[in-house]
Amino acid sequence: MTSTLSLHIPDEPIFRAQVWLSAVLDGNDLSDVLTWEDGLAPWLWSRWSVLGQAGMVREDFALIVLEYRRELWLWLAGERLWTQSCSGLVGRVNRRIAQAAAAG
Repeated sequence: MTSTLSLHIPDEPIFRAQVWLSAVLDGNDLSDVLTWEDGLAPWLWSRWSVLGQAGMVREDFALIVLEYRRELWLWLAGERLWTQSCSGLVGRVNRRIAQAAAAG
């Protein structure tokens, strides 16, 4: 795996965020909403295809997203900006890739 990636912050998925927020407010678990086939984790994975090229698998990426769910909830609830939440997630992903590379 490479230790340095340049992940871009995609445009905020405003419509999808409304759908995800509504799903949570309707009683769905945030973890499920984030990982649904049309959830945030798959949406980001499709935009960050370089992660697969760096050796990360989709399931590991989904776990990183789940570990970051509190911050993502704050974004969905309007307490954080998309750029704040997404850049924090980018940092977390880059650290995981660097750790995996260091472990060999």
